[in-house]
Amino acid sequence: MPYPDLRSRPSPIHNQRMALEFTTSYLADTLAILRYYKKLGEQAMAQVPDPALTAVLDPESNSIAVIVKHLSGNMRSRWTDFLASDGEKPWRNRDSEFEAPPQTRAELLAMWEAGWKALLDTLASLTDADLNGTIRIRGERHSVMQAVNRGTTHCCYHVGQIVFLAKHLASGRWTSLSIPRGKSAQFNAKVNAGEVSQR
Repeated sequence: MPYPDLRSRPSPIHNQRMALEFTTSYLADTLAILRYYKKLGEQAMAQVPDPALTAVLDPESNSIAVIVKHLSGNMRSRWTDFLASDGEKPWRNRDSEFEAPPQTRAELLAMWEAGWKALLDTLASLTDADLNGTIRIRGERHSVMQAVNRGTTHCCYHVGQIVFLAKHLASGRWTSLSIPRGKSAQFNAKVNAGEVSQR
């Protein structure tokens, strides 16, 4: 049974209309990767019942809601005024991101969108010339490319956690977001034919 914010069961994440766009642009490919992982997280969370969004597997684990709160806080801090100010903003309270998670799906998704908007809008505004610049995170110098890589891997790391938790919490209701078991040959054939994308 779909949850309130869904119109249908989640479908595999792969683009069904066209093959992956070839690019040699670091920034363009990074944007494509991050958009893919954003969608992956959304498709995963959509399969989890509302009460399970705040569930924890053990006392040392984080819930999906806590992970979203932390990820949003990190992205808003890092990507706001990205080139001009330290990525660890004075207004950020990282420790509080692991407390008092959002209690409703609407609140959770609003946090999610705010974080991703800061990241994607800023990344889309960068040029190749910006990659030679330097920024600071907690006072430590990073090249812009290092900071972009750091932000990208941080997002992918936490989206992976969300997918893992969602799959566990959805249990028998889970619909695969990648290549379903036993379907690798069929998927490979579709990619080779240009019918689907690997992202």
